[in-house]
Amino acid sequence: MAEIRIQGARKEFGKVVAVKDVDLRIQQGEFVVLLGPSGCGKTTLLRCIAGLEQLDGGRIYFGERDVTDLPVRQRRISMVFQSYAVFPHMTVFENIAFGLRMQRRPDAEIQRRARSAAELLHIEDLLERYPAQLSGGQRQRVAVARAIAYDADVLLMDEPLSNLDALLRLEMRAELKRLLGALKTTVVYVTHDQVEALSLGDRIAVMRSGEILQVDAPLIVYDRPTAHFVGSFIGNPPMNFLPAQAVDGGAAARVEDTLIPLPGPIADALRRAGVSDLWLGIRAENIEPLTEALPGALPGRLLVAEPLGSHTLLTVQVGQAAIKVNAHPDAAFGADQPVWLRLNADKLRALDRASGRAI
Repeated sequence: MAEIRIQGARKEFGKVVAVKDVDLRIQQGEFVVLLGPSGCGKTTLLRCIAGLEQLDGGRIYFGERDVTDLPVRQRRISMVFQSYAVFPHMTVFENIAFGLRMQRRPDAEIQRRARSAAELLHIEDLLERYPAQLSGGQRQRVAVARAIAYDADVLLMDEPLSNLDALLRLEMRAELKRLLGALKTTVVYVTHDQVEALSLGDRIAVMRSGEILQVDAPLIVYDRPTAHFVGSFIGNPPMNFLPAQAVDGGAAARVEDTLIPLPGPIADALRRAGVSDLWLGIRAENIEPLTEALPGALPGRLLVAEPLGSHTLLTVQVGQAAIKVNAHPDAAFGADQPVWLRLNADKLRALDRASGRAI
């Protein structure tokens, strides 16, 4: 295992800056997820850590070792790719043992490590089969087993579950969490799937346009996003953002014609920042839909109700905003019905509308 320190990492492809002066510190044994939409620079940053791309600026350290200019083979990394990348002419055992053979490890150690990795991934009964005889999930398990058998300092994973169907992805996600939690390996995991990020990582680094916008524990990123983009990208549905004006020195916010009292910490932050044009952010589960008007509740009109089993997802028009609300599955709401929304004040998040950053 190794701590990873990334200092001012920059990678350019012609005029395109794919990674913009990124600083990131990953503790030994930590599982960090690089999350963001396609083209945000997450895979490029992973490839820079691996040595598959050379930095145009900045340094990368594994522990006290400066690996910035080291070739891949000297970095002691294992990597699992989006494609299964298993050798079709080798058995499962030989695929798992491949890295160890390249290191010229003793045969007894190869046998021990390869079989131990197979047991961890529950594929010990498949060691004599060839990849063509395996399902997609089994082939991905072989790729993961090969990576952990290598006993590298750092494990890098580039969207390893994206080629699996939904049910297999759910199963493999749980397996990976169990496995990597037991191994305590330093892991950097790239995905655009927020569910994977929230369920797997010790911390999530949310990226956009080559920059890291927020690095925090999953529940902090979900509950207290530091930028409008983070809140709008994380969560299903994403965080609602209502345009508002701070009034009474930040003690309340005006949304359309409704005054919403703000918690003391938000009011204090607004006074210090001197900001009046706000986004009020709130999650769907922190809004109570009502069928009658109450003081402080936002009036709206129901656009659509989507029964989802555990709850019903409502889309409510409030002014120019379409607000997502989680309702009880037995709640009876009809299209075009007037609805009032009571916001949980303790779960409100205030952001500067000009910068999109949390206040």
